[in-house]
Amino acid sequence: MSTHEQHLPRTAPHTAAPPATTREQIPPTRRKFVSGAVGVGAAAAAGVALGGTGALAASAFGAPLVAAAPGRRVAVLGGGMAGLTAAHELAERGFQVTVYERKSLGGKARSIPVTGTGTGGRRDLPGEHGFRFFPGFYLNVPDTMRRIPFPGNPNGVHDNLVDAPEAIFAQAGRPDNRLVLPSGLDDLTPEAIRAALKTMASVAGQVPWWEIAFWAEKMIVFFTSGDLRRRHQWEYMPYSEYLQMDRMSEAYRNILVRSFTSTLVAAKENVASTRTITMMVEIFLWTMLGRGNDGAPDRVLNGPTNEAWIDPWHALLTSMGVEFKVGWTVTGLDYAGGRVTGARMTDPQGNAGTVDADHYVLAVPVERAVPLMSPALVAADPALGRLRRLQTDWMNGLMIYLKRRTPITHGHLAFMDSPWAVTGLTQGQFWRNDFAATYGDGSVQDCLSLDLSDWDSPGIVYGVSARKCTPRQIVDEVLAQVRGNLDNGASLVPDSAIHSWFLDPGITGPGTPSVANDEPLMVNTVGSWDDRPEATTRIPNLFLAGDYVRVSVNLATMEGANEAGRKAANGVLAAAGSPATPARVLEMYQEPALAGFRRADDLRFRLGLPNAFDVLKPYWP
Repeated sequence: MSTHEQHLPRTAPHTAAPPATTREQIPPTRRKFVSGAVGVGAAAAAGVALGGTGALAASAFGAPLVAAAPGRRVAVLGGGMAGLTAAHELAERGFQVTVYERKSLGGKARSIPVTGTGTGGRRDLPGEHGFRFFPGFYLNVPDTMRRIPFPGNPNGVHDNLVDAPEAIFAQAGRPDNRLVLPSGLDDLTPEAIRAALKTMASVAGQVPWWEIAFWAEKMIVFFTSGDLRRRHQWEYMPYSEYLQMDRMSEAYRNILVRSFTSTLVAAKENVASTRTITMMVEIFLWTMLGRGNDGAPDRVLNGPTNEAWIDPWHALLTSMGVEFKVGWTVTGLDYAGGRVTGARMTDPQGNAGTVDADHYVLAVPVERAVPLMSPALVAADPALGRLRRLQTDWMNGLMIYLKRRTPITHGHLAFMDSPWAVTGLTQGQFWRNDFAATYGDGSVQDCLSLDLSDWDSPGIVYGVSARKCTPRQIVDEVLAQVRGNLDNGASLVPDSAIHSWFLDPGITGPGTPSVANDEPLMVNTVGSWDDRPEATTRIPNLFLAGDYVRVSVNLATMEGANEAGRKAANGVLAAAGSPATPARVLEMYQEPALAGFRRADDLRFRLGLPNAFDVLKPYWP
């Protein structure tokens, strides 16, 4: 066994069963079960614990332990970011909530401990679906974090966010591509501006000046476009067409187009919506200028996600009466009389049954929601049928554990010439606990946490895509791409410093024809807004929560999932006639100074005129 592969068994993600769910995982004595919202029916003779989303009817399983208030029993189907958010908002307002989660709480945001790697009382090495990134334009996620207590933190989990003030746009032969991120206008000193311009000139130095001017003009066009043009024109135009990519130089295509779409948002420029991608360019600019921020432009957690966020969140919700059923999978939704009448489930042992509730929040990813949309549900709300048109792509993580501290930069890394659109950061520098003393076998000092956003382009070592590579080949390719983009890459990450590695277990069968991804990412293709539903459906007790729901961030992110969870909770409040104050839904920042331009552009759009700044055409000398 090689050094790269040792200590890393390919096991399914594991999350320690919390006290509230341990007893639910005792095998039932028969194949069928009936459950209610927070009650746990015990079969006295067998000592079996079964739970669900409402008070149990008197049966062979016994009387309910807790009687649910009429109309306030909620089944949240999915325990990722959207589901936990919906549960949080509803529990605060007195609803009885049970969360059913197929894998582990936290969804794509969770930690994935590498089972069996911790020795001598240390914890297992921390793995993950992909490195965490909390940009300053996130508003809903930080609001939730502030409401989750954490020992010693006045602002709860939010105080576990730490600034990542630097970024490197790594390219071989260009060592000055380090950008210090301002935390607001106060940081925009002449020296900082000069340094930023130097970095941008270095990154874009290969692009002809006239192409840079054209790109900048197209950004101004979008920034001054009104909602009508954004929604009815730019939503239907591919990003590559908007930027005239096919008519430009290779440097323009790689640096000004592909680097942003594939590296930062895991999208392909020829199918991604101009509206979505350029909105991200816009909001990143405002974030850099400190406009509408919750905090610094770039932040990360000071420890593994579960320790710093998900576990305290679970503890808080449990204390509020939320029940968690981990290992439970929703397999169908029953519909009759204009309402959802039950959620068909399998428990951790594979036993099938039906959960009964007053309200159902479907908080599973879109690819798992689609099979649940029966003809009856689609007939009741045609928007549910359009979910199948939404597309997903792959963006998954690779952790490389290092035997020495490797702080390449104090922030994120983007490897500009990486065909697999690799990004990452070294985590040890940000974590409050000593890495070697806390995790693994005592010899691991750091973790280079990487995301692979392009699984289809050929690599530079084996000449095939990541989908066709074995795990070890993926590691070899990624290391070659990382080292090739850093002038001193071979000395920064030498073979001698590598302890082991861990590939996201959501990737199954790598290197075989049956390769699959259990946790893909929804991508915003041209016109996909039309196929994205609202959180409140036409079925009065069914609500949707996920990053595919229509939200202001308009991108598959933790922020979008959190916003969708809040909208779903508000739908439940309205359906139940609750007098409680609705959950706050914080929308993306829009620069007030441009409001007049946007209003004027709405008028021009109605008159069939182009944006007033849309005047340049691609120029070749």
